[in-house]
Amino acid sequence: MTKTLSVPVGLGERAYEVRIGQGLLDQAGAALIDLLPRKRVFIISDETVYGLHGARLERALAQAGVTCSRLVLPPGEETKSFAELERVIDALLAHGLERSDLILAFGGGVIGDLAGFAAAIYKRGIGFIQMPTTLLAQVDSSVGGKTAIDTPRGKNMVGAFHQPRRVLADVDLLATLSSRELRAGFAEVLKYGLLGDRAFFAALENRGADVLAGDPEALSWAVAKSVAMKADIVAEDEFETGRRALLNLGHTFGHALEAETGFGGALLHGEGVGAGMALAFRFSAQLGLCSGEEAARAVAAIAAAGLPTRLTEVRPLAFSADALLHHMALDKKAEAGGVTLILAKAIGEAVIVKNVAKTDLLTFLKQEGAV
Repeated sequence: MTKTLSVPVGLGERAYEVRIGQGLLDQAGAALIDLLPRKRVFIISDETVYGLHGARLERALAQAGVTCSRLVLPPGEETKSFAELERVIDALLAHGLERSDLILAFGGGVIGDLAGFAAAIYKRGIGFIQMPTTLLAQVDSSVGGKTAIDTPRGKNMVGAFHQPRRVLADVDLLATLSSRELRAGFAEVLKYGLLGDRAFFAALENRGADVLAGDPEALSWAVAKSVAMKADIVAEDEFETGRRALLNLGHTFGHALEAETGFGGALLHGEGVGAGMALAFRFSAQLGLCSGEEAARAVAAIAAAGLPTRLTEVRPLAFSADALLHHMALDKKAEAGGVTLILAKAIGEAVIVKNVAKTDLLTFLKQEGAV
């Protein structure tokens, strides 16, 4: 069994710890008891995760004298909606949660985002705990306090910054993921090397196969390194007024692809990010920001992980360049009506580029196969 690693997220009075390792699910009660004045939690999960792991979680909580109530929701991105948010809030009210009580988000990024947003707005804010069960959630969405739901007009358009009280990332839970879900999560791991750590990227070129094979030591290493990078950025720029925007490398392109494919199973978020990062690097090369060799190396690593790098690999039907640009212009980073992109000068050196010309983007998207 791997050693449990601890990564602090330094936010003053709101600082918290991310614990990463094996066997953390069975230690959940003991790991959280100090945060629970009434020794009770309200669990929010989805049917898939709770069917696999719910009994063990409840048993671990009971062993520490912690009682729980639960709401188990349908799986999938569609759950990040106003309708399901209302359902969550109603359940919290029905169970009489007080402001000193905590929500336990037990699932992937969808559950973490939804439960965190509910915690942010319930009685003007209560605490919550993240227990992410996917690689993508462990390395990215569970850390940093971004919570949100989707709307028909865009992904994560309604939300709040609300930091968790603690994060428990049990890499053993990743053994139940499909290879597709692991690859999607690995896109976010690659992102950290591509945006800010060339040495980590090079290490992933060598150890990525072990991560994707589910090796616990390789997973713990990749999760801990990714979380440490994110924690450093979040501590410096919690509300994304500067450097934190770099964490969105590939996301503006990727979210546009997700929107056009319906935010469902046709394109997982990590697959969209993978394709988006490939597009971002090729666009960076076209603008002269980075060399073609750097872009090719980045794209090769994304492809080696089994992720899409071309529009034609996302779906067989042609994308509309105008529709993709429309989604990109609505991105949360947009300012004064201009398109803001996270691009790259090199592997390990992402940059924020504002007021990208829409004509340049349209030309590029058409070159990439959009119509």
